[in-house]
Amino acid sequence: MRPAREEDAPAIERLIRVSARVLQSSHYSKAQINGAIGSVFGVDHQLILDRTYFVAEHKGQIVGCGGWSKRTALFGGDAIKAGADIELDPRHDSARIRAFFVHPDWARCGIGRAILERCEKVIRLAGFRSVELVATLTGEPFYEAHNYSQRERFEVSLANGLTLPVVRMVKHF
Repeated sequence: MRPAREEDAPAIERLIRVSARVLQSSHYSKAQINGAIGSVFGVDHQLILDRTYFVAEHKGQIVGCGGWSKRTALFGGDAIKAGADIELDPRHDSARIRAFFVHPDWARCGIGRAILERCEKVIRLAGFRSVELVATLTGEPFYEAHNYSQRERFEVSLANGLTLPVVRMVKHF
């Protein structure tokens, strides 16, 4: 595992597409997944620039990715950003867990857990006392297993007119 670099962005985008199409298909329709790819499921280059986004590699191939953020955006790639993504204050704001994807061939091998543990360690070192995220319905059990609790369910509007049900979750340290 290592911090993502800007030149990793195309490989991360490919990983996101295959991961979403295979691993999200148990909870979302093909049309919902296609509507979310590139916007809700997409690379946020600010995470790479902040060096808070990580990739897991096997033999030079990126097989997992995920990160955390000290900025206001809760989810989504560059395509859905509007305005400045300002920095949060760890004294009274929650850090964000962002954009976790694992290649289907590597699902349930501990990659997501390893990235999450690394993120949480760095988040605590940065002075944050809590973290929040927006989980897909597929990811909700993963985060529950890591002591995140549900705060609200809502739907994200997609460009193709559909919506994507998601869950806002939080964890306190």
